[in-house]
Amino acid sequence: MDIQAYYEYCLSKKGVTEHFPFDEDTLVFKVGGKMFALSSLKEWENGSPSINLKCDPERAQELRAQYDDIKPGYHMSKVHWNTVTVNSELPDKFIRELIGHSYDLVFNSLTKKIQSEINLSEN
Repeated sequence: MDIQAYYEYCLSKKGVTEHFPFDEDTLVFKVGGKMFALSSLKEWENGSPSINLKCDPERAQELRAQYDDIKPGYHMSKVHWNTVTVNSELPDKFIRELIGHSYDLVFNSLTKKIQSEINLSEN
C-alpha cells in the first residue's frame, strides 16, 4: 500500500476529514471529530510507513500475538490502539480491513445524532 492508496481509502469512508492537529508531519483522519487513523508522512517518505489504528482491546491483543508487524499503539493508549507496519508481510487487503475496523469502532461510538448527520450528508 502506498501513501496515495492509504489516503484515498481513508477519505472514501463516510464523513471522514483530514487534519494535522499535532504538527505538519502527522496526518490524522477523523470521523465525527474523533480520530480513527494517523500516520507520519516523514516515515512514509523514509520508506518505513506505519499507521496507528483504533482496535477492540481483545482483538488488539490477538493481532499483536499473531503478527510481528502489529505493535501496541505508538504514543497512544496501548489498550485501544495498534501501530501497523505498512509494506511488510501484511497484505494491503488486511490493512484495509484494519482501517475499516478502526473507522467502524469510532463511527459506532458517535452519538446517534452525529451518525445520522454523517449518513444524511453522504446521500
